[in-house]
Amino acid sequence: MKIIIIGGGQVGSYVAKLMLKAGNQVKIIEQRERVIRFVEGEFPANVLVTGDGADPNILEKAGITDADVVAVVTGQDEINLVAATIAKFEFGVERVIARVNNPKNEWLFTAEMGVDVKISQASLLARIIADQIDMENIVTLMQLNHGDNSIVEITVNHGAEAENLPLKKIPIPQQTVIVAIQRQDENIPARGETILRAGDHLIAYTPTSEEAALHRLMR
Repeated sequence: MKIIIIGGGQVGSYVAKLMLKAGNQVKIIEQRERVIRFVEGEFPANVLVTGDGADPNILEKAGITDADVVAVVTGQDEINLVAATIAKFEFGVERVIARVNNPKNEWLFTAEMGVDVKISQASLLARIIADQIDMENIVTLMQLNHGDNSIVEITVNHGAEAENLPLKKIPIPQQTVIVAIQRQDENIPARGETILRAGDHLIAYTPTSEEAALHRLMR
């Protein structure tokens, strides 16, 4: 997969390292001298493209016409939004991800502005805190489809309705899918016959509207 990351600071560099490690082709666009020096010291020479990530000429230089994903993660929302709009509507990039720094600006980061996925650090932190307070055994790992669906980690508590039952006999919400089960250091296949034990950690794909029902089964 070909990925362009606009913004080479801490967030952009971290994402770039993960994507490179996974075998993807990555380009980082950066124009700040201090950050350029950092990126040059951390990545191979062919990764960095120097310039303004909202400049179509720079985007073309980075190979945006062949890019599968553009992730705009600078610390300035106005740059992120402009770059996302250009990537989507001028170059037709299939997947555009944008970082939201100020939660007051979240309403701007929509599909109509070219943003397929918005990542708001403030909203994610608030959601995790809320989950820990209201649903102590469930943590949101990732929000999808503009927050309508989530990938969550949920722990099976002692005395839960689902404890000691096979998956096929648990009334799991209709659109929720159990993806994986971790039991201590062992990964257990999520099959109909798999029996859940207290302390199991489940990774599930679920509509946000079904999280509370899933929580009730496992608490």
